Amino acid sequence: MTYYGALDSSLETTAICLLDERGRIVKEAVCASSPAAIFEALEGFLPELARVGLETGPQSAWLYEGLRVEGLPVVVIDAVHASAMLKGGFRNKTDRNDARGLADMMRVNKYRPVWVKSQAGRQGRALLAAREQLVKTRTALTNCLRGLLRGAGLEAEAASGGDFAARVRAAAGAERALRVIVEPLLATLATVERQVARYDLWIKQLAGRDEVCRLLMTCPGVGPQTAFGFRVTIDDPQRFRRARDVGAYFGLTPRRHQSGALDYSGRISRMGDAAMRRLLYMAALNCQGDGPRDSLRAWALNLTKRRGGMRARVALARKLAVILHRMWLDRTPYRATVRGAAKAA
Repeated sequence: MTYYGALDSSLETTAICLLDERGRIVKEAVCASSPAAIFEALEGFLPELARVGLETGPQSAWLYEGLRVEGLPVVVIDAVHASAMLKGGFRNKTDRNDARGLADMMRVNKYRPVWVKSQAGRQGRALLAAREQLVKTRTALTNCLRGLLRGAGLEAEAASGGDFAARVRAAAGAERALRVIVEPLLATLATVERQVARYDLWIKQLAGRDEVCRLLMTCPGVGPQTAFGFRVTIDDPQRFRRARDVGAYFGLTPRRHQSGALDYSGRISRMGDAAMRRLLYMAALNCQGDGPRDSLRAWALNLTKRRGGMRARVALARKLAVILHRMWLDRTPYRATVRGAAKAA
């Protein structure tokens, strides 16, 4: 007898459901959300277990690794796809019903598996996420300071010289009450800027020591952050059957809507990793800047004239993702092409 299982995991508990080949419930249980507790609940069925489904979530990678070590055939599936499949099932949404629906998806093989990143890839993404959070905090503090000054009819003029903090202090001037308010914000801003610089240095050092990152940085516009982000986000280039799939993975391809006689392509899908999409967009912006007029830059500039700067940068970001993936697979540096002649980047 072959069994199919599913885990509906939350922070504290996990609902378990096992079905046989005919869809009959073999076991339902609730246990703690830990690999040891889940394995103990399923240990007696291990020889006959074909698949055990687990939705993507904050703990999915940790549970996946722990259960794989124990020998359970765990498959991590797309939570968005699973949610759409479950909507047409049970009227009441409970953990028990979700586990039963997920188990049935595993039984009939109607699920969408997702890639579980390696530990190094997850650690790299955590580093980038931490830096991004500090950058958002820096932006929020800067906007708050500008708003406080404007509320008093003042402006941090660039003409006053110095960095942003010096401009804020110069604008506040003799306004003692305002100076008392902005000084703690300026001190916090200085601390955040130091930590962002620390993360930037760390990422630069990691990219400089990594062979793949050094290879990717030969591409125009690609710096340490973009190369490191691409490295840890893709994790394994072999998981993409075609290089152009990388553009869709990062949400840089148009969404298509078709219904009867209606058929059109709209804006980009914005699916996938938003942080990596922003890094690719900034790389495209850098690539459009000053530099040798190779075929890639010429293509981007010609597209800018025809479709506008923003659309051209989005298209260039998608092209850069495809090029970087191909460079990684072939282990070859970027070769600039000018008038049909190959030149080293």
